[in-house]
Amino acid sequence: MDRAELTTEQVLKRDIPWEHYMSTKLISGTCLQLLRRYDHKPESQRAPLLEEDGPAYVRVFLNILRSISKEETVEYVLALIDEMLATNPKRAALFYDQSLSGEDIYEPFLRLLWKGNWFVQEKSCKILTDIISARPKLQNGMLPNGDSSNSKSKLTSTHDVLRGLVDWLCSQLRNPTHPSCSIPTAIHCLSTLLREPYVRTLFVQADGIKLLIPLISPASTQQSIQLLYETCLCIWLLSFYDAAVDYLSTTRVMPRLVEVVKGSTKEKVVRVVVMSFRNLLAKGAFAAQMIDLGLPQIVQNLKAQAWSDEDLLDALNQLEVGLKDNLKKLSSFDKYKQQVLLGHLDWSPMHKDPGFWRENINNFEENDFQILRVLMTIIDTSSDTTALAVACYDLSQFLQYHPSGRIVVADLKAKDRVMKLMNHENTEVRKNALLCVQRLFLGAKYASFLQA
Repeated sequence: MDRAELTTEQVLKRDIPWEHYMSTKLISGTCLQLLRRYDHKPESQRAPLLEEDGPAYVRVFLNILRSISKEETVEYVLALIDEMLATNPKRAALFYDQSLSGEDIYEPFLRLLWKGNWFVQEKSCKILTDIISARPKLQNGMLPNGDSSNSKSKLTSTHDVLRGLVDWLCSQLRNPTHPSCSIPTAIHCLSTLLREPYVRTLFVQADGIKLLIPLISPASTQQSIQLLYETCLCIWLLSFYDAAVDYLSTTRVMPRLVEVVKGSTKEKVVRVVVMSFRNLLAKGAFAAQMIDLGLPQIVQNLKAQAWSDEDLLDALNQLEVGLKDNLKKLSSFDKYKQQVLLGHLDWSPMHKDPGFWRENINNFEENDFQILRVLMTIIDTSSDTTALAVACYDLSQFLQYHPSGRIVVADLKAKDRVMKLMNHENTEVRKNALLCVQRLFLGAKYASFLQA
C-alpha cells in the first residue's frame, strides 16, 4: 500500500512482534508487560491504565521510537500516541510528569518530522503540536524538557521545537509532500501554534504570511470550509502581532476577507473574520481599505441576520462603531489614496468631482508624487479595463488642475505609456487615454475645454 494513503485505523490493526523486540533487548520485560496490557485493547480498558500509569506508557512509547527504526513499528507507535491524545487531549500533560523530567520528550517527533514518510510526518507534527501546546507555564525559572535561562542541558528546548515545527509547516505550504493533506494539516497545526507569541515571530521571519493569503477564498465543501476557518483563525491570531500586521498591510488580505464574509453562511467563519476586522481597524490604513471595500454596509447586512454567537454580535457592534468613527475622520483624499494604492480603481464619484480635484490637487505632491507613480504602474501593468480607464482619466485631471502638471507628468515619461493605450481593444480605455494625451499636449490653459 502507498504509505501516503495509510490511515490510523489500518495501522492500528497490525500485530507488532513485541516479544521479538524483547528477546533482542530492544525493549525491556517491564515494557513488554505494559504493552501486553495496553495493545489492541478498547478505550474502556486503556483509560484506567493511562490514569494509573500514564507516564510509564509515555516512556515506553518514547523508548520504542528511539530504539526501533522499523517503519511499521514507528507508524504503529505514532498511531497509538495520536489516538491516545485524540481521545482525551488532556493526556498531553502526561509528557510533563515529574518522573519524565530526564527524558527528551520532543526529540523523537522532531527527528521524524523530516525523516519519515507522510504518515510519520503528519502524526509527528500533530503530536508535537499537541504536547508542546500543553506544556506547563514557566515555574521557578524552569521550563519543561530541561530548559532554564542558564541551562546547558542537551535536551531539546521548546524554542528548538517551535522553530522546527514552523520550518516544517512553511515547507509543507510551499511544497506539499502530500497532494491533499499537507496544507490542511499545516494550517490546522498553525491555528493552534500561532497562539504563542514566539511562533508568530518565527512565522513572520519565515515569510509565512504570504503562504496564507491564497487560501483565503470563499469555500464550498465541508473540508474547504474547515480549511478556510482555520486559515482565517491564523490571520486573527497574527492580527495581535504588530510585525504581522505591518506585513498584512502590504497584501491583498483585506479584499479576500471581505469576499469571504460576504459569501459565507458558516457562523464560525464569519465570527473569526469579523474579529480580525475589529483588531485591524485601528491599525495602519486598514480602516480606509475597509471603507473603500464597502464594509460598513456589509456589517449592516450581517447585523440583520440571526446569529447565535454572542462574541460575533459584540464584534459586529464594535466594528460598526469603529467604522462610523473612521468614516467621519477619513478625508476624501485618504479614501482616494487608499483606492489607488490598492489598485482598486473604479468610477466612484470623487474621480469626476471638480471640487475634489481643486481641494486636493496639492496633496498629489506627497512623497515625491507617489500617487502619480502608482497610477503609472497601473497603466503599465493592470489588465483591469476599468482601472486602466480611471487611471488615464485621473492623470488627465491632474494635468488640468495642477499648475505644473505637464512638467511633472512629462518627467514620469507618461506620454508614451499612455499613448500605447490609445489602441486598446476596450472603448473606455481608448477614450480616456486619448483625453489624457490631448491634455498633455494642450496644457492646463486649454485642457478645460476638453470633456471626458
